[in-house]
Amino acid sequence: MTSGTICVFGGTGFVGHHIISQLYADGWQVVIPSRHPQRHRDLLVQPGVSLIHITHFDDVTLKRLLKDCDVVINLIGILNENQRTNSTFYGVHVALVRQILKACQANGVPRLLHMSALNADAARGPSCYLRSKGEAENIMHQANAEDLHVTSFRPSVIFGPEDSFINRFAALLRLTPLMPLACPNARFAPVYVADVARAFVGAINNKLTFGRHYNLCGPREYSLKELVEYTAQTAGLKRKVIGLGDGLSRLQARILEKVPGKPFTMDNYNSMKVGSICSGGCARELGLQLTPLESVVPQYLGKQTLRDRFQAYRANSDNG
Repeated sequence: MTSGTICVFGGTGFVGHHIISQLYADGWQVVIPSRHPQRHRDLLVQPGVSLIHITHFDDVTLKRLLKDCDVVINLIGILNENQRTNSTFYGVHVALVRQILKACQANGVPRLLHMSALNADAARGPSCYLRSKGEAENIMHQANAEDLHVTSFRPSVIFGPEDSFINRFAALLRLTPLMPLACPNARFAPVYVADVARAFVGAINNKLTFGRHYNLCGPREYSLKELVEYTAQTAGLKRKVIGLGDGLSRLQARILEKVPGKPFTMDNYNSMKVGSICSGGCARELGLQLTPLESVVPQYLGKQTLRDRFQAYRANSDNG
């Protein structure tokens, strides 16, 4: 199977845009379900890409959507629950995965790729986010069989021009000369979004990846404080970053999870109890040349205009 039709759930998001660009370059026809297709018409400049308006992810809709698909990619995920929109970790990460899997099996879709998260573990994950991601991953791989080949990817934090990590800290740093930072010693190995996209697209026809779980990390590890200080320096901001101890970090989480957009929550705090780091061994197996953070971030952070900053703010607000 060198080309065909791929349905990308979550294709309108940050990682989805990069995956779709690579799928288009490889000659795939891409179907992207969206509740608000009018917001993502930029994707349609690529021939072979279709936005399908849907209102609900019910079994009938999903079965019809995947009728002629050869591959399904699931990128849908949330970092925080939203009771107002009834978006819960279980509903988005577990129940929806069951529905997508059921629709794949009903239509005989032979290939399924899934976005999980580093440290996802249904039994021992320190946060609801990581436990729900682990449960979803287990469900996917329990269905791996001769007629449905599953591969899952577990990235560390993902960076790139439209990210909601580096850009969000840059936006916060511009608001204050002093930043009190929770969990300053939390460890990350940021991975470039284009490398993540290459991993997904390269795995589609690679039989060695069938049934496998892959951790995706960048070539270097950093503490959260190091990343925030680097963000300030690269953005040309003289800022003092003050690392908070555990008690104050918890207090900050309890306060900020009450703020609209939930910039930091207790569940985020719990996720950072374990380092988001891993060895780069899978890079060779996936044919990746991992991209250093320092070779990309200055290109989009150091030269931002006021208009760029406003667009980044809007994007981060939407992601939140």
